[in-house]
Amino acid sequence: MISLKNFDAKKLALLVAILAMPTLGFSQDGTINSGDTAWMLVATALVMLMTPAGLTLFYGGLAQRKTVLNTIGMSYTAFCTGTLVWVIIGYSLAFGKGNAYIGDFTSFLLADVKITDVEGSIPRILFIMFQGTFAAIAVALVSGSIIERVKYSTWIIFSVLWVALVYSPIAHWVWGGGFLSTDGELDFAGGTVIHINAGISGLVLALMLGNRLSHGGEQSNKPSSIKLMVLGSALLWFGWFGFNGGSQLAADFIAANAMMVTNVAAAAGGIGWLLLEWFTEEKKPTLLGSASGVISGLVGITPASGYVDVSGALAIGLISGAVGFYGVVKLKEKLGYDDTLDVFGIHGLVGIVGAILTGVFANPDVNGAAGALYGNPGQVLVQLKAVVVTIVYSGAASFVIFKLSALLTQGGRVTTEVEEEGIDEAYHGEKSFESM
Repeated sequence: MISLKNFDAKKLALLVAILAMPTLGFSQDGTINSGDTAWMLVATALVMLMTPAGLTLFYGGLAQRKTVLNTIGMSYTAFCTGTLVWVIIGYSLAFGKGNAYIGDFTSFLLADVKITDVEGSIPRILFIMFQGTFAAIAVALVSGSIIERVKYSTWIIFSVLWVALVYSPIAHWVWGGGFLSTDGELDFAGGTVIHINAGISGLVLALMLGNRLSHGGEQSNKPSSIKLMVLGSALLWFGWFGFNGGSQLAADFIAANAMMVTNVAAAAGGIGWLLLEWFTEEKKPTLLGSASGVISGLVGITPASGYVDVSGALAIGLISGAVGFYGVVKLKEKLGYDDTLDVFGIHGLVGIVGAILTGVFANPDVNGAAGALYGNPGQVLVQLKAVVVTIVYSGAASFVIFKLSALLTQGGRVTTEVEEEGIDEAYHGEKSFESM
């Protein structure tokens, strides 16, 4: 029997207050897990960092010296437009109930969202912001295919329409209860929704705009700063832990595994690309190749990160590095298209391979989903269907949207004089490097 004779009034009051407090980890209504919420706040910040810091430096370092600021600005502005479109209409179209193909308008301007709403074990408003960072980086990725020749005004209009009419419907199909999710597609963090989508859109726009005047020349392939490019790739790698780990929407074993396999695949992709260029006709191990391989590995593991173990991540990373290398170094040269920063080669091609390999390496011990190596070869067909649907819709819709954007801005391409002088100074009136 517990005696209270040794408790004074102050101690007794303190004990009652402690017992009356909410259970650690939950809000007073018992639905919000503070650990999950804290992790998702960090993950959202990590993904946000990827666009206005990581991607801008990565793309800016790869661009020509006379177009660095324009290249950075296209990603920077895309993050702004993507964020605004997402809260106005994108979230509603992606995650509204709607039907199998598109959401509804109940969340227009987040009209039905209350600050106390809950999504799983985190605040709904946090879920919306997290998903919004995905939409913003997806459209920013597209810009890499068309830098150094597209009008800024055309790009802004296109980015607004693309998030609403291309990204949001595909997000609904995969994550918002649409037909691809009911088919059972496995896309943990955006293989189809982001990478294939952006890669195909970028290729379509590059073909529509045509090659740069300098395409094929020595200057067109000379990055402005390898140092900035490597720094940008490192920031992307860092942010990708929030990208993939945060897609679990909880601080748990699956999130931890997603971070582990993300790191393994990135490292494998970087080494894979490096070795290929070192021991083939290139004969030189470059930082450009290593960083590009890391990004390829990250792209390849994105859809699989919540479903595969370390051995699967190692295989996906190595394959992704090889696919990225041959897509960028060999395929683009053979076909002659001018995808300036290789969005199709790294995000499109590698995204396709990563989505398919998810159906091969998914281990049921990780998250319950089985791939071909674990007795479910039909999953590969499910993945293939999602890939084909994404390619067809993204390509066709991007074509129409860019046509409209170019029409509204009296042609989507800058003049020959502006392109030759450099968009930074001729178009924006700014210079990144004083000595050219």
